[in-house]
Amino acid sequence: MVFGRKNEPAAESPGQPEEQNAGPAVGKGAPTPRRKDQEAARRRPLVPTDRKASKAAERQAAADERARVRRALETGDERHMPWRDRGPQKRFARDFVDARFNLGEYLMFAALIFVVASFVVPTDSVSQVYILSAFWVVFLLVFADTFWLSRRLKKRLAAKFGDVERGTVWYGSMRALQFRPLRLPKPQVKRGAYPS
Repeated sequence: MVFGRKNEPAAESPGQPEEQNAGPAVGKGAPTPRRKDQEAARRRPLVPTDRKASKAAERQAAADERARVRRALETGDERHMPWRDRGPQKRFARDFVDARFNLGEYLMFAALIFVVASFVVPTDSVSQVYILSAFWVVFLLVFADTFWLSRRLKKRLAAKFGDVERGTVWYGSMRALQFRPLRLPKPQVKRGAYPS
């Protein structure tokens, strides 16, 4: 035929031996495991066989985690701190608040003194009015100081980081109301050593 060509196998070149043409067998070499066998291999007991040992291991793991978090809160290691205390903005807010003298950290002591004084002083005395008035004056001073702190902190955060993360200013303001030695994470800067 003029238009067609016979399907003849290509002539092998004389330099290639026949063994090279026979390639390896195509396939994965093993049968597909049955679904039943796969599910049985993944199956774990809902209740461990040794409950006592399992509970002891869980308790030990929880105690280790608590100890790790406690150490991180004391040393300032952010890798093991709770999520609410992590991040450069939270660290900056902590350092800014800890470097400052805050009226709010003495609010609880003032409230305790006022409560004791109100019990000691007779109810019908004029001194009760003065005690109550003094408490409100202290409360308003603390409010004004915390408001001033939050404004300055927000401005400094915006200057350093650009966008201020949500809740960071509130985080710093609430820290300012805690007595300095009882704050967690522990203060890492001295008073007056403001962060740059």
